Formats: sequence, C-alpha cells, structure tokens
Amino acid sequence: MPKASISHDQPVLCSAWKDDGTTVFSGGCDKQVKMWPLLSGGQPVTVAMHDAPVKEVAWIQQMNLLVTGSWDKTLRYWDTRQSNPVHTQQLPDRCYALTVQHPLMVVGTADRNLIVYNLQNPQTEFKRIMSPLKYQTRCIAAFPDQQGFLVGSIEGRVGVHHLDDAQQSKNFTFKCHREGNDIYSVNSLNFHPVHHTFATAGSDGAFNFWDKDSKQRLKAMSRCNQPIPCSSFNHDGSIFAYAVCYDWSKGAENHNPATAKTHVYMHMPSEQEVKGKPRAGTSGRK
Repeated sequence: MPKASISHDQPVLCSAWKDDGTTVFSGGCDKQVKMWPLLSGGQPVTVAMHDAPVKEVAWIQQMNLLVTGSWDKTLRYWDTRQSNPVHTQQLPDRCYALTVQHPLMVVGTADRNLIVYNLQNPQTEFKRIMSPLKYQTRCIAAFPDQQGFLVGSIEGRVGVHHLDDAQQSKNFTFKCHREGNDIYSVNSLNFHPVHHTFATAGSDGAFNFWDKDSKQRLKAMSRCNQPIPCSSFNHDGSIFAYAVCYDWSKGAENHNPATAKTHVYMHMPSEQEVKGKPRAGTSGRK
C-alpha cells in the first residue's frame, strides 16, 4: 500500500520533486499540473494549466519557478503562488521531452527538433538543432557539466551531443536496447549524480550503465518481463529506481490486465557498475 497518494482525472504523464524533497508536482492528460505538499500534509492544488496534455514538468531551483512542457506546443514558467504563467515560450511542435541542468535546458519536440535554452535568458532560444537520431525523440538528459546532452529515440539508439562547436568531433550515437532484429524504445536516460556515468532503460525491459567518455557499457542487466517506462537515481546515486509495466506501445489490444502488473524496483549499484573506466588502450600512468 502507498504511504500516501493523489489522483488525476486522466492519465499522469510526468512528475517532479521540488529540490528540498517537500513537494511533488504531477501533470498529464487533464491538462493541469498539481502541487502536492507532502511535508505539511496539505491537499494538492492546481498550479499550472495548458490547452493540451502536459508531457513534462521540472522544478528550477535557481529561479524558484516550475517549467511545464505540453502538447499545445508551449513551454510555460510558473510562480506557484500565481495563477498565470510568468512567461509562455512557443515551441516549434509538441513537447516530448525536457531536461534541466541550470542554466542549461533542452527541450525535444515532435519532428525531431531539439531546442536549447540558456535559463539566464529563457525568453530566447540559444540554439535549435535537428536530432542526430533518425526517429522520434523519447528522452533527453543534460550533461552534469552543462556542456551537452544525451538524446534517446524510439529506435533503440542514443546520441551524445556537445553544445560547443569546437567539441563536435566528440559527438557520437550508439545502438542499445535491441535483441536480434527486435528494436525497442529508449525510454529513460539518467546521469549518476556522483560518477557522471549514465543509465539507459528501455522497452526491452532492460537497463544498462554506460560511460560516455570511454564509450563503454559498464554493466548490462538481465531483462525484466515487461518494459521499463521510467527510471531515476536518488540524490547520491546509491539507489537506481525503475518502473516495470506495459508501456502501451502495442496498443490497448495487447494490454492484458491479468498479466500487466505494475511494479517499482530498486537496484543498489556497486561502484564498479557505475564508476567510469579509462578508455581502452590507455594506461593508468600519467
């Protein structure tokens, strides 16, 4: 049984914690975002509204603002004490993914657009690029050092992209979450908060740990019997949490309520699973 729960009128598509762990935000197909103050035990209140489902939500601690991305093709910034957004930013298409590592924010939309913002000037696009991946964007994760980002697609592939034009030679893509001829979506990308390696989780039911700098897979986990739609590290990277359930990728006709159970698991990674390794062919001596 959950310790506490709230509900929306329609499916929930996104959620985020406030940085101090006191509050949870959740948004979805009812076109609104609710703020749930856990510490005070208060009732959830609606703090953001859109004209279409809300796909992404993030709390920006440095600005004391909530940012929401919607299928109505807008980003909206909210002071949770006010009923109207403090700024609305038009997007080229529907918001599919969003990542914040202040002052860097990257938004992925339909049609493979990736829009980069410098949150010190959030009303202006810093850069707009086409995804290095040929298929629909599913997830994005900003580098911890804000120098670039990862992008994952529905076609079992991840792109590693640097923002600095002088660093473009370091960009690359790689295949993952594939089994023979079967190709699965990359649903979640998470950087380890200490070692800055990263995890991918996919619709094949597997999660893997990777080191982008040495271009190596650090650990491949055995597959679950259902897809992993989302995942996250805790604050110090000692726990990797992931959800296992049907992801609706094959439609309602393939949803079997009898077998489609929803579980949340926690994995405690060892240091060797998540600590980066020197690139092959280099010695450890200086």
